[in-house]
Amino acid sequence: MKRLLTISAALVVTCASVASAQSSATRPLADVAKAEEARRKETTKTAKVITNSDLKPDISKGIAPPTASTPVTGSATTPANATPGAPAAAAKPEAAGAKDQAYWAGRMKDARDKQQRLQMFADSLQTRINSLTTDFVNRDDPAQKAKIETDRKAALAELDRVKKEMDDQTKAIAALEEEARRAGVPAGWLRQGA
Repeated sequence: MKRLLTISAALVVTCASVASAQSSATRPLADVAKAEEARRKETTKTAKVITNSDLKPDISKGIAPPTASTPVTGSATTPANATPGAPAAAAKPEAAGAKDQAYWAGRMKDARDKQQRLQMFADSLQTRINSLTTDFVNRDDPAQKAKIETDRKAALAELDRVKKEMDDQTKAIAALEEEARRAGVPAGWLRQGA
């Protein structure tokens, strides 16, 4: 019953939007152009350009802007190469302690996604190699066999490169897990789906 009501409500909304579109479509193009010209003449104000100096520093991450009593350069919370008067939020996230759950989960997700893409690419290369091997066996023409063998060798070389890259990515994930462990990150932050 709910489904029927939802479908009928969607149908009514669709019909109403089609009817309004048809009514506006029947206006002559000259009238539409005149209305647009009048609207543009009324809006003579230029848009305000917002610069970084117009923005207030973001203190939602627990980083307080520097006060007059706090030295701007050389302190523990502000890097030494910061410009005087620059907000503390412009500092590197690592220096400001902004390594929260989203940071660690995002890094781990990126690393796992890269590994998954590499695995899918390796699987597709293996399928291509199998196909070329079968095609090579079933050909009688030596010129065609030579071309297929060249393609097969190139695919094998690419598969070896991708497998090495997968090993490197596995090591990078292990290094990221170790880095997180040393930083005291809870293990749940690095789990898939976290």
